[in-house]
Amino acid sequence: MKIDPSNKADLSAQIAEAIRDAIVEGRMIVDERLPSEAELADQFEVSRPTVREALKRLAAQSLIRTQRGAFGGAFVNRLSYEGAYGQHITTSTLLLSMNAVSFETACEARYALERACTPLACARRSADHLATMRAEIHRQAQPGLSDESFCASDVAFHRALVDAAGNPVLSYHLAGAVEAMQPLMNMITFTARSREVIEHLHTRIADALQAQNATAAETALHELEAYTLTLGRDVMAAHARKSAPVSSG
Repeated sequence: MKIDPSNKADLSAQIAEAIRDAIVEGRMIVDERLPSEAELADQFEVSRPTVREALKRLAAQSLIRTQRGAFGGAFVNRLSYEGAYGQHITTSTLLLSMNAVSFETACEARYALERACTPLACARRSADHLATMRAEIHRQAQPGLSDESFCASDVAFHRALVDAAGNPVLSYHLAGAVEAMQPLMNMITFTARSREVIEHLHTRIADALQAQNATAAETALHELEAYTLTLGRDVMAAHARKSAPVSSG
């Protein structure tokens, strides 16, 4: 593993990237112990604090774990899909918010990805997936449910749909699409949406999955996307009207 000392990039970032590449390429395997801080400092010709910062970067990405004691040190971590969900959602949420992704772009991506997993969900859904979806629909119908709880239930419903596909790679990617995009979509449609319309469409989706009818499920998702887009456009148009300067004439 090498770095370029003449490179203006942060040396700790270069070291972290070199070790990460070794892990990704299989030159360092799961549970393998990394060289000590002193050994890495000698190898990269940097100070130990620089190495320590590089290891912190790798630990933050869950690529390594540290253990104390006589047999301790830094070890290559086994990254699980479940463990990566939270990081993926956080990164996706920040990416969307910091880069001002439009509501329509986020909505298009989310529902396109959900429809892509629908045939698998119809073929593989279990009784537990259907029970979760039905429970969330029942929850959404409760008159005393707060807006925040309704939004959380909406996420749980769609997460059950995604997980019903039985594909951890799809579940990982769709975690970002469904959960990271939800704050943006909620912000736009929070006060304008009809709970009854959403409950009805959710019921149609659950019914279609139970009947293993992928066409019906995709149709209901198309309608939910169209409804969400219409809400978003109406809310943004109303906001634009309120923000427009009042003519003095």
